Amino acid sequence: MSQFGTEFCDHISIVRYVGDRWQTPSIEPLAPLPMHPASHVFHYASTCFEGFKAYRWKDGKARIFRLRDHVARMQKSAASLRLPVPGTELLAGMVTSLVAQQARNIPEPPSSLYLRPTLIGTLPNIGAAAAPSTEATLFVLASPVGDYFAGGTATLKLLVEDQRARTTQHLGSTKTGGNYAAALGPTLDAKEKYGVDQVLFCPNGDVQETGAANFLLISDDEIITKPLDESFLHGMTRDSILKLGAELGYKISEKNFTVAELLEWVSTFEATLSGTAACLSPVGALVYKGKEIPVRDGSPGANTAKLQKVLQDIQYGLREDTHGWLTVAG
Repeated sequence: MSQFGTEFCDHISIVRYVGDRWQTPSIEPLAPLPMHPASHVFHYASTCFEGFKAYRWKDGKARIFRLRDHVARMQKSAASLRLPVPGTELLAGMVTSLVAQQARNIPEPPSSLYLRPTLIGTLPNIGAAAAPSTEATLFVLASPVGDYFAGGTATLKLLVEDQRARTTQHLGSTKTGGNYAAALGPTLDAKEKYGVDQVLFCPNGDVQETGAANFLLISDDEIITKPLDESFLHGMTRDSILKLGAELGYKISEKNFTVAELLEWVSTFEATLSGTAACLSPVGALVYKGKEIPVRDGSPGANTAKLQKVLQDIQYGLREDTHGWLTVAG
């Protein structure tokens, strides 16, 4: 299978917002979008998106993981950017319809169908820097993806950045392209200079997240992560792992912690990044002030693997979904 996110289904679900209302959604062949060069999104970054997966079970039907929660998060992102907010049934219906149409083309687990609803401002006005886009397009892309760890589970190396933030604080919990663009330069610079995979942003010493994933510390009996605030993304995988961890008997400690505490704790705690693509990505080393610091013995941890398996067993239909996280389509 192609590199993650580069292969697409041949149809998308799409709807436009004009005249103060959403039009009727439709499923159309995948094709370039006709856009005016003055569209708001090109000049003022009025865009937000979501990323989640659908899995095809042995009965031939697809299950979408945490659809309603992702819809709710996208609605919050749209509101923060003053974009027209899609209704719950509108967006959920667009996703479900597209997944149902593509159900037969979804590879079996651990492969899946990655879904990318995207909302963009399309008002043709280059003088609207201080005004919202009153026209918009909402579409859902679908991308078949393989097992993220098909080549084996490798550990990541992170640069600990104790000064700069990933993005502006009031947009940190908004899933907008500008946040990823803001983290791209520092991440690429760190890769070139230190040979790391990602940057762990810890502005003023406060441990937050990397450019594209939440950060957790895990021991045999505790999971530590930063409490939710508007400065970083409220990840659905993070939330799922915390809920499942609590059920498995882990103490869940959502608390602020410093770089100094982090460097002390990684001698005994596992460290991992949580996100939709890989679920949990184990961290084997940190780089801080030019020094490489191993996380425990540098190898993937048993607790990370255990929690990942519990979550994926629910997604794959091997464990009961007691939370109502799965939506049937197809």
